[in-house]
Amino acid sequence: MLDPKLIRANAELLRKAILDKNEKADIDAYLELDERRRKILVEVEKLRHEKRIASEEIGKRSAASGGSAAVEGESDLELMKSSTKEVAKRIKTLEAELSPVEAEMEKIAEWFPNIPHCSVPVGKDSSANVEVRRWGEPPKFDFQPLPHHDLSRLMGIIDLEAASRVSGYGFALFRGAGAKLVRALIQFMLDFHVQKHGYEEVFAPFLVKRECLFGTGQLPKLEEDMYHIEKEDLFLNPTAEVPLTNMFRETVLKKDDLPVRITGYCASFRREAGSYGKETKGIVRVHQFDKVELLKIVEPESSYAELEKLVGDAEDILRSLEIPYRVVSLSTGDLSFAASKCYDIEAWAGAEGKWLEVSSCSNFEEFQARRIGLRYRTEKSGKLEFAHTINGSGLAIPRTLICLLENNQSRNGSVKIPSALRPYVGADEIMPQVCG
Repeated sequence: MLDPKLIRANAELLRKAILDKNEKADIDAYLELDERRRKILVEVEKLRHEKRIASEEIGKRSAASGGSAAVEGESDLELMKSSTKEVAKRIKTLEAELSPVEAEMEKIAEWFPNIPHCSVPVGKDSSANVEVRRWGEPPKFDFQPLPHHDLSRLMGIIDLEAASRVSGYGFALFRGAGAKLVRALIQFMLDFHVQKHGYEEVFAPFLVKRECLFGTGQLPKLEEDMYHIEKEDLFLNPTAEVPLTNMFRETVLKKDDLPVRITGYCASFRREAGSYGKETKGIVRVHQFDKVELLKIVEPESSYAELEKLVGDAEDILRSLEIPYRVVSLSTGDLSFAASKCYDIEAWAGAEGKWLEVSSCSNFEEFQARRIGLRYRTEKSGKLEFAHTINGSGLAIPRTLICLLENNQSRNGSVKIPSALRPYVGADEIMPQVCG
């Protein structure tokens, strides 16, 4: 959520943010309601002042009369009491009018996106994204490399047909060395972030409450893309940032607690509403995918420096796995509803010859913290302030696996394992072996 004071004072900035992010939100209706709300509050405050003055006068007169005032005095006192009661009724009426106005304002404000940081490139879509840097050289083959869906079939490590029998289209089932590779990647990433980068590991539930999804900004916009369990009004986690961020909902942290660094494995589930998913072979886009998440909770003044560090932490994984990648700064039109700034890290898939997003690293500033009630107590003044939240994948497993397979394949169909991952896999390479 945005600060109501910011909305009021920077309406044009928000209007531009709505336009630049391709969002739809009625800021004019909000401002009209806000004006009405303020007028009601002014009148209520005026009437409360009148009531307070009248009540004090009634008290004085009652005390002075000692209960034996003249008839004329009693008449004036009764008129004053009657008038005060009418004022009290009017205050209640106005307060009743105020409640639905504020509720409607809050409903509209739910659709206000976060305002992009001034460094974010302005553009309608991903075509305006800006490449920041690259690392590594794409592999060169002296044979025709196989895309991961053909290579994995030859190796017997991903069985999409079996997955379809179990869960339907859009799911993956990993077998043998494939299952071991997934487990190895998860363990390697967790160990790397804990031991090298100093994150605390957590293992969170896969089911999340509606208010958690609202808190991180997936609701109300993205409900149709999520799996919903109606009876309990719970959702299958759509991205690991939801349970990790909401660990801290309605909490007050001390300054000494910051920065918070959390990493955790979580399976994520998305319906991917629409038909585009059916046009993608293999595991580029699936309904269930594994990833290791990174979360930071920081002070406002350090949040953009901490974002750069988090991006670097995710990059470290790709360098260790010897996978070429690039870092891209997303334009306003490609930025998520809740983010102020986001970098995508895209890894190179050698056989398909394209970049695949394996991590999105975002700074939400205080947007999520306001929605979940996450604050910290400042050291000097002791005041409560909203913290800044930052998160990113460190990394998403399926596309990282795709790049690992495609970039390291040999002419005979085997795949070499990067040296950093070999202790987790227990082998230097995986040989072809078709599923039985």
